Amino acid sequence: MGLLSGLVLLPLAPLRFTGWVAGQIAEVADQELYGPEALLARLAELHRALEAGEIGHAAFEREEERVLVRLQRIRGPGSGPTHRDDGEGTHD
Repeated sequence: MGLLSGLVLLPLAPLRFTGWVAGQIAEVADQELYGPEALLARLAELHRALEAGEIGHAAFEREEERVLVRLQRIRGPGSGPTHRDDGEGTHD
């Protein structure tokens, strides 16, 4: 950035800083709501609710799949399956 453009854009510095701070806050909020830790906590809560009889098996499976898909998107492709078949797995 040249001296002249720096001087012209100087009055916008507080606005750019405010935008940067808002972006940082939004990023932290997204991590708290949709980060891996929050999703794993949601899975644990789903398992607890199923065991306590608070939700049915069909509702559990629907919500579990939604959470696992979100987790898969965060972790990226190749990080493992998005669902279990029977919980046992296969061993060769």
